Amino acid sequence: MPEFNRPKKFDRNLIVIGAGAAGLVTSYIAAMVKAKVTLIEGHKMGGDCLNTGCVPSKSLLRSARIISYINRAREFGLKKMTPEFDFAEVMERVQRSVRAIEPHDSIERYTELGVECIKGYATLVSPWEVEVNGQRLSARSIVIATGARPAVPPIPGLANTGYLTSDTVWDLRQKPRRMVVLGGGPIGSELSQAFARLGVEITQIEMLPRILFREDEDVSALVTEKFKKEGIRVLTDHKVVAVEQYARDKVVICEHNGQKVKVSCDEILVAVGRAPNTDGLGLEALEIELNANRTLKVDEFLRVPKYPHILACGDVAGPFQFTHVAAHQAWYASVNGLFAPFKQFKADYSVIPWATFTDPEVARVGLNEQDAKAQNIPYEVVRYGIDDLDRAIADEEAHGFVKVLTVPGKDRILGVTIVGHHAGDLIAEYVLAMKHGLGLNKLLGTIHIYPTMNEANKYAAGEWKKAHKPEWLLKWVERFHRWRL
Repeated sequence: MPEFNRPKKFDRNLIVIGAGAAGLVTSYIAAMVKAKVTLIEGHKMGGDCLNTGCVPSKSLLRSARIISYINRAREFGLKKMTPEFDFAEVMERVQRSVRAIEPHDSIERYTELGVECIKGYATLVSPWEVEVNGQRLSARSIVIATGARPAVPPIPGLANTGYLTSDTVWDLRQKPRRMVVLGGGPIGSELSQAFARLGVEITQIEMLPRILFREDEDVSALVTEKFKKEGIRVLTDHKVVAVEQYARDKVVICEHNGQKVKVSCDEILVAVGRAPNTDGLGLEALEIELNANRTLKVDEFLRVPKYPHILACGDVAGPFQFTHVAAHQAWYASVNGLFAPFKQFKADYSVIPWATFTDPEVARVGLNEQDAKAQNIPYEVVRYGIDDLDRAIADEEAHGFVKVLTVPGKDRILGVTIVGHHAGDLIAEYVLAMKHGLGLNKLLGTIHIYPTMNEANKYAAGEWKKAHKPEWLLKWVERFHRWRL
């Protein structure tokens, strides 16, 4: 193990490397508790979420949704319409959204909050020191929050042929006629549907047996059916083995059931996952360990085991790659870094929600059926079909379901999956319930406004109640009422 001398005095309380969601929240909290904090960012403030992830993708999805509504005009009692739009203007509108939100994450804002912001690439030169722009800075604690980048598989011919990722697709201004999307996870699925609605001929390729493989089979099936209705060609159980160029065509070559399948396109969008940004930080010199997936190895307090005053949060630490989890972890990283050894908090992952913003949306918190089975956790399941919900019918969005897993014989919630319109919003009630130990009886006893999509949560609780009604008591009550006739 290399020898390092601990400085007798530190320049600041905290150095944060990376100004994405995790780094921004870490710095914000440090500034709020009056710590001296320096935030270092080598690229753009706001990180992936603002610049290439959540914000641009949701902006694109919104424009695509409006186009889908115009195409569905007859469902709403209107005359058939054909949407007219300019692809470049839609993509420019996405950038307007990014620019409008940029001030929230800007150097100016964080400087006003009391954070010292430095533009440059940081390298750890000792457990307490960071070098940036030729300058050496020291801190009692350091938080690594460098995020992740799109993973690109080593497919023969892919690099030479050229491809897009979720980082570079936003530069498109000319609409491709045909696009292959590699990956059936949330990013690949969201972008497949968005570009299909913008008139691009989409082929989505996934090597696993179904898209959205982390969700239950009924969820994948419903989304796949919707994709196919919208003209998306979904090729599951297809492994990409090579990419070739023929004149202007890019040709993706897959293996499927022992056969070669070729798909021609104009653009290839690689969306097969994300790789943590751990290179170039000087971790090797400090002998800081990485996990097999290249994330930083941290303990339950988000500390690097060898150097407990070095912490990590966000995508670079895992185990989840969501903006809201990065912000959640940031609280622990900031507080544990600033107040050690007096007080330390274990990161709490007991109730982690997420959503995939396809149409229909898919939202989940806690266990689903495939996870419960894999972990041998006993459960009961109740299901409410949103096709029965008054507001969904009125909105022409009568599809999807709420599925709740509970402890057998009890109303305690183990997990919830919602598929349908605004599922990402509807799940919040269950997140609150699980966080604070509220069961389905409490949800059923809560007044929900009529007519809203949120009533689906109450009706799902009602399905549980019906399945557990006290038959012996009902028989006695029936006899009581007959006696009173």
